[in-house]
Amino acid sequence: QVQLVESGGGLVQSGGSLKLSCAASGFSFSADAMRWYRQYPGKEREMVADISAGSGIRYYADSVRGRFTISRDNAKARLYLQMNNLKPEDTAVYYCNRMPPLPNRYWGQGTQVTVSS
Repeated sequence: QVQLVESGGGLVQSGGSLKLSCAASGFSFSADAMRWYRQYPGKEREMVADISAGSGIRYYADSVRGRFTISRDNAKARLYLQMNNLKPEDTAVYYCNRMPPLPNRYWGQGTQVTVSS
């Protein structure tokens, strides 16, 4: 069964840190590139960070480069996002998905990140 389960969000003060996790199952996680997205209320999901299957290639949105680090553990089928120096504009719901994305019905529930100023 294909499943993506995000966790690790919460409320943090500006300048703080959080580490998000994504548990993946039901597809060839270790062979697929993965992406973290975020979504603001009323907006489309936007790319945050990408990682290749073997972790050799990582790409970040300009707004998070230098503050966020994407990583993965293929043995555990887990994707991570370490977020440091958080800003209020990072407040959003964060999602993980494969690249290319799995069909719409397989999106997880996301995890809410709220950064207070």
